[in-house]
Amino acid sequence: MSTHDTADAHPRFADALRALGLTVPVRRFPDATRTAQQAADAIGCEVAEIVKSLVFEAWNTDPDAAGEPVVVLVDGSSRVDVERVRQELGAAAVKRAGADTVRATTGYAIGGVPPFGHLTRSRVLADRGLLDHAVVWAAAGTPHTVFPLDPQALIAHAGATVVDVRERTA
Repeated sequence: MSTHDTADAHPRFADALRALGLTVPVRRFPDATRTAQQAADAIGCEVAEIVKSLVFEAWNTDPDAAGEPVVVLVDGSSRVDVERVRQELGAAAVKRAGADTVRATTGYAIGGVPPFGHLTRSRVLADRGLLDHAVVWAAAGTPHTVFPLDPQALIAHAGATVVDVRERTA
C-alpha cells in the first residue's frame, strides 16, 4: 500500500479533486478493493465506513428507452432499496445500470466509481446512513484506490441529496 496524495488516483478523479480544491490521501492497494468488504479489509475499517457509488437508471415513460442515470451513495454494509429510490425520484421505474451505462455516465468501471468527478452530471442521492460515521472511504477511480473524507463533505462535493434509500432490516 502507498499514500501519495492524489498520485495514485485515476487521472480524471485527481483532476476533479484539484478542481474542488480537495487534498486527500489516496491509498493504493496491491489487491483489488472492488467490493466494500475487500476495501474494509484492506483499510482496516468497518464495512459500513465504505461508500458504495452505485448507478441506477430511472424512467418516467417508456422503459425500453434509455433511462436517466442516477448515482446512489450508500454505506458498504447496506443494500439499496430500489423501490425507495423510485419513490424518491418520482419515477415510473428504476433498475440497476449495466456496466456500459456505468462507464458512459461516470467514466469509471464498476468497482472503482468515485462519488464525484464523473463524466456526466447526474442526480446523486446519498443515504442518510453515511452520516453515522466520522470518516468514510470511497473509490478514487480505480478498483485499487480509495480515499477518506468526512461524509458531510463527500455528500456536498457529490452534490447529493440526503435521503433514506437503504433496505430496512427486520
